[in-house]
Amino acid sequence: MKRDSSLHLHIPHARFRPGDTADFSYLSLPRAGQSPCPPSDAQASATRDLADGLVRVIGDDGGAVGPWDPKLDPGLALKGLRAMLLTRIFDDRMFKAQRQGKTPFYLKCTGEEAVAVAQALALRPDDMCFPTYRQQGLLIARDWPILDMMCQIYLNPKDRLKGRQLPVLYSARQAGFFSLAGNLGTQFPQAVGWAMASAYKRDTKIAAAWIGEGASAEGDFHQAMVFAAVYRAPVILNLVNNQWAISSSQGVAGGEEASFASRAVGFGFPGIRVDGNDFLAVYAVTRWAAERARNNHGPTLIELFTYRAGAHSTSDDPGRYRPGDEYQHWPLGDPIERFKAHLIRIGAWDEARHQALVAEIETQVDAANREAQGLGVHSNGPHHDPATMFEDIYKEMPQHLKEQRAEMQRLRVLAGRAPS
Repeated sequence: MKRDSSLHLHIPHARFRPGDTADFSYLSLPRAGQSPCPPSDAQASATRDLADGLVRVIGDDGGAVGPWDPKLDPGLALKGLRAMLLTRIFDDRMFKAQRQGKTPFYLKCTGEEAVAVAQALALRPDDMCFPTYRQQGLLIARDWPILDMMCQIYLNPKDRLKGRQLPVLYSARQAGFFSLAGNLGTQFPQAVGWAMASAYKRDTKIAAAWIGEGASAEGDFHQAMVFAAVYRAPVILNLVNNQWAISSSQGVAGGEEASFASRAVGFGFPGIRVDGNDFLAVYAVTRWAAERARNNHGPTLIELFTYRAGAHSTSDDPGRYRPGDEYQHWPLGDPIERFKAHLIRIGAWDEARHQALVAEIETQVDAANREAQGLGVHSNGPHHDPATMFEDIYKEMPQHLKEQRAEMQRLRVLAGRAPS
């Protein structure tokens, strides 16, 4: 009898490590315009090729081609460009503020601006978003004040969340932006549950959620997929594959053997992989999924194929696990530069107006930043009164919390830390 060979456990490894030269030629990237666009009510079986392909609209020459071209109104397109620029400039200023010690923590979304902004514009303003900490562009595209976002980052007295959330973990119900959690993965089941409730109430609003590819290896992802499929929840499940989950490559989450979008196939609903650095493609696919959800045809899983240009957070040093210039080799380019080139090509924009817009936004961000810092920063206050910890827990504060608050105030007075 032939003896069985010993077993070997496969451990995924990043293709490139510090000191290597990144080479993404192994990626099979179809030309723009090649992916078919089925009707939004198509059977899931008719969309399977989209899970392994890559929807692209903006070609190498800046032109928009193919059936996914959304024929975007120039005014809406320019709003999208402005929102992406504002997101990036806002990001840069807040990153510098963290390095200056004015806030303890920050996360940038450099290279991923098209994901949040294009999707925000493809959704309705009252659709509920369940984002991660890298979708600040959702708020910016929905015209939420950046001053409010800065006050939350600085944890100053104008922070509406009263210093209870880590910086960048925003919450803005009025903007359809669900409260963020640092532990990713929870967004998917929350969004599916919200969408099921919306359908149960015969409402018209849909839900959209975002996670990174790393969180797709968690149970939350699979549980949400089951409920979304079974109940045909009106939800868009966005998986942002930016190649890195903190310090582990996308292969650790299962991205070596198949696309993340293909996971939807087994659950019986469409999965579409889209070029996450192509503003028009992201907008078109999101609009398609929104139309499908709104017409009771069920959920869609969108894999946004992009790259995290910066560190995972200000607590991370990506130079320890990937080449320092890896982003420069990313074949899908920069989303802002690509969209700018497209708008110039169609005659809706030019370099002079672009530079003027950059200067205008920089002035806007600097003015808001001065105002926010004038209200206080985390490093030297002022901060919220400790008594606020008892607020916003119950609609009406119960007696035992009133007694605890009074006792705390009494002790603070005795210690000379509060006015009598």
